[in-house]
Amino acid sequence: MRKILIFANILLISFILCSTVSFAANSSMASSGSTGAYAKVGMSGGQFLKIGHGARGAAMAGAVSAITNDLSSIYWNPAGLAEIPSLTAAFDYTSWFAGFNHNFAALGVPLGDNFAFAVHYTGLTSAEMERTTIERPNGTNQFFTASDISVGLSVAGFLTDQFSFGLTTRFLNNVMADASASGLAFDVGTKYRTGVQGIVLGVSLHGLTTQLTYSGNEFNRVWRQSEALWKSPDDVALIPSPFDIPLLFRANVAADVYKSPETVTSSLATGDIPVHYVVAALDFITTSDSPEQFALGAEYIWNNLLSFRAGYRMGHDIQGFSGGLGFKYFTGSFSGRLDYAISPLMRDMGLVNRISITIDLGQ
Repeated sequence: MRKILIFANILLISFILCSTVSFAANSSMASSGSTGAYAKVGMSGGQFLKIGHGARGAAMAGAVSAITNDLSSIYWNPAGLAEIPSLTAAFDYTSWFAGFNHNFAALGVPLGDNFAFAVHYTGLTSAEMERTTIERPNGTNQFFTASDISVGLSVAGFLTDQFSFGLTTRFLNNVMADASASGLAFDVGTKYRTGVQGIVLGVSLHGLTTQLTYSGNEFNRVWRQSEALWKSPDDVALIPSPFDIPLLFRANVAADVYKSPETVTSSLATGDIPVHYVVAALDFITTSDSPEQFALGAEYIWNNLLSFRAGYRMGHDIQGFSGGLGFKYFTGSFSGRLDYAISPLMRDMGLVNRISITIDLGQ
């Protein structure tokens, strides 16, 4: 049995590495056609898939893919989903810039001691926008909305005490006015717990899919080739080009920075826990349509009740510092966590505020 698990580990890691090599090669080819600061930019649709889930991860600037262990793992690294202790629900609201709202909801269920699965929904929706045309650039008094939706299923499990894996499949639907594009996408991730100083390694690959193509009434037009009275207009159909969604690779390392010798017994955890606990993490992120990035994050936890977090994103064009806090609660019949994150954006784009609620129905 042990040989089978070792073989499965090697197979899964090999798959991720091969996909990463292919990803890097495609990214290099894509960027070779561009020059300067704009290499690879604007080459993918479905950009909402790059918006993180959960205020904890956002507060640490995204440097959580090795330490995430709740339903937000669906976004950062699906291997972390294996660590949910019982029936768990999560809700996430983000006030995005430019009048967009980003929402996430998930329900996770453990399967025995080693496996878990979750169903989830992600949506990015806009406020109403007025149509403009070349002839009427100031508006036509006609309005439309845009929305991007992802509905999916994730499965994760422990192959050994130290190694876990995760797989996510999503149905994607991008809608703008009367045009829409749909398709399937897959994410895969792994986590390895070294057992030394709390060091955890995480690797994940997101956005494996075929190309998507828009269709709908938006591409049907009536066009008059000539203004002559005897010439009738023609019905024409625009042919949209297919597009890719962002292909994203993450590699993360996290470690315990400090654990106080003083411990406290908490109803929110099994066994004694340190009064003061600090963890730090480093993420490397590369996507098919943007330059490589790094994220540094740290979290301080007091009495397993209050958490203070901060992070910094390097290489991103509008994101930099982030911060936030979290509070664990216990009602007697269930427990959970309330998290908040704030991310000031550069280029005068304002603030992004996130609120997350996690409910553990088994405690």
